[in-house]
Amino acid sequence: MNITEAIKERRTVRKFKNDQIPIETLKEILSLSTWAPNHGFREPWRFILYYEDGRKKFIDAQVGAYEKSPYASLLKDENEREMLKRKNVEYLMGIPAHLVVLMPEDPRQKQWEEDFAAVGALIQNIQLAAWEKGIGVVWKTNPYIYEPSFYEAIGAKPGEKVVAVLHLGIPETIPKPHPRTNLEEKLIVVDK
Repeated sequence: MNITEAIKERRTVRKFKNDQIPIETLKEILSLSTWAPNHGFREPWRFILYYEDGRKKFIDAQVGAYEKSPYASLLKDENEREMLKRKNVEYLMGIPAHLVVLMPEDPRQKQWEEDFAAVGALIQNIQLAAWEKGIGVVWKTNPYIYEPSFYEAIGAKPGEKVVAVLHLGIPETIPKPHPRTNLEEKLIVVDK
């Protein structure tokens, strides 16, 4: 698969087979992803990979954060809350790997924005490298990643930001592509 194919064929995958991915394959993907451009070679990223039995720790952190978030109060019925919790746990345990991507919160705006952009490029590299190996990814930025209890449960360091949670696995189904806006509608060419 060449880079053009990987870019055009990659899809966000939300339904995964329960097949385990070798840890060495995941490490290879992460190692490759670190070739993302980053200002001053700061490499402003850190990973926490929840794999095999470790997935329970991620799920406990995620569920605990949801229970403490303002969104929990939207579900007034305890039975409904418990049913959704069970479905969520079942779904997450069916995903072979959960990757938390963190970055340092630089107090200088320019450096923060450069670092955030670099981490975005790194995440795209992860998605493309995974796709090349037949692994699907969904990039999550759900409300729980903003909850202090989630940070505490995963062991985020003071001054770190959770940029994304990536769920990785062999796709059960591959979504159809969505059309893209014609370039001419998004491009202004200044040539004089």
